[in-house]
Amino acid sequence: MPGFEDLHLTGAAAAALETLGWNAADSLARESAPTAARGHNLVVVAPHAPAFAAPALAGLLSRLGGESRGRALLVVPASEVDEWGGLAHALAGDLPLRIQSAHGEARALRRLRAGELDLLIAPAETALALVQRSALRTSELAAIVLAWPESLDADDALMTLMQDLPRDAQRIVFTAAGDRVTDLVERFARKAMTVGAPAADAAPSPPATAGPVRVVSVGWNERAQALGRLLEALDPASLAIWAADRRHAADIAAAVPLGDPTITLATGDGVQGDVPRAALVVAFDPPPPARLRQLIAAGDVVLLVPATADAYVARVAAPRRPLRLPGLIETATHAAAGLRAAIVRAIEERPSDRALLTLSPLFERYDAAAVAAALFELWRGTDTPAAVPAAAAAEPATARVFVGVGRTDGATANDFVAVLTKDLRVERSAIGRIELKDGFSLVEVPAGDAEKIAAGLNGMTIRKKRVVSRVDRGPTRTAGRGGAAGARPRRG
Repeated sequence: MPGFEDLHLTGAAAAALETLGWNAADSLARESAPTAARGHNLVVVAPHAPAFAAPALAGLLSRLGGESRGRALLVVPASEVDEWGGLAHALAGDLPLRIQSAHGEARALRRLRAGELDLLIAPAETALALVQRSALRTSELAAIVLAWPESLDADDALMTLMQDLPRDAQRIVFTAAGDRVTDLVERFARKAMTVGAPAADAAPSPPATAGPVRVVSVGWNERAQALGRLLEALDPASLAIWAADRRHAADIAAAVPLGDPTITLATGDGVQGDVPRAALVVAFDPPPPARLRQLIAAGDVVLLVPATADAYVARVAAPRRPLRLPGLIETATHAAAGLRAAIVRAIEERPSDRALLTLSPLFERYDAAAVAAALFELWRGTDTPAAVPAAAAAEPATARVFVGVGRTDGATANDFVAVLTKDLRVERSAIGRIELKDGFSLVEVPAGDAEKIAAGLNGMTIRKKRVVSRVDRGPTRTAGRGGAAGARPRRG
């Protein structure tokens, strides 16, 4: 039987995988770990759970922590940043790697500029913001990893992040729906080895879905809490818990009394081991189809389903019945995650002095949380407060258009002027400041024409490079050219 030393892993990474419960004979580990460790492009088709990425991620970390040093970017859904960060730190062990999970820009910006990061784990929007601020240079990355690109609502951001990668940079894609990332893989990760998907000549697979199951909508970081709620609410005669690996064993033990003989915990990604029969069987991670059928054979199944994994679960489990636990805070919805990300970006970029001056008297009279909650309701409400002056709601005179070509591509301001005036028929006097960055540029245009101009530029060729273009998230100023020409664009 092969050992992890045969899979090109460092001793630290191999030991970490064994601690998590992986076996070198598992097909996913045997195929993905050495491919990633050798620096080859890789597509891993697996259930939507970071746990199944462990072997490939261990291979990448072995490469980054060994002789082939370099910086890597791991792009993940915003609600999974902590889950991926915990996995990466667990796999790194004693490797000399500096890893950061970034919900916002501030700390990552400082560490990137100081050369203090080897692996950055961030949502696509945060990574793109760091690229726009010239802190993260995709042209210098040794590897980029995309986690579940089929669930990322950030196509433009992904295209911008991928387009400047060096030809020899490693591409790793984790997907729960291989058919939905075919175009992306063909464009950015050609000749990638695909693992986890059945071979074309394989025997016919069992039915695509299995059931019935009950599902609990829960955040990635709240699954252990949900176990405790389940035990209290349903009070089963016996409980079996299955998890893809052992990383959360301590959290599970803190939530339910594993010492009770009626409660058991089974771990493992494959179907080699039996899951004990029980009155209630809970899947802590979204299971592979074969494992799901095994769980259903063992008892009544409840799946803990974070929002980002819902589409995968819908493909493998049917019929499904929602189970709402009393008192469980269900925060892991796509909409809530997106709103929180927008608020984090606004905080990271520091509110304007006008906003602080407006709110400071309220903070003296009311609790800050109450003020924030009221502002949130106004932000999300449909009615515009009558007290807002008309001038405050007026559309800004100018906006910036992001164009994915910059100084490193040889682009100049004259290139943009020529394209805008000759190809898009924009008046020369309407073109404002053109800011050239390393990997992109910002072009100031009339706000009313910004969407049309961005659409016209998108897909055009500048300096032999096909570019991505869009309106930047926020106006640059409300006045003419004499205003704050150097103001940083607002995101959010």
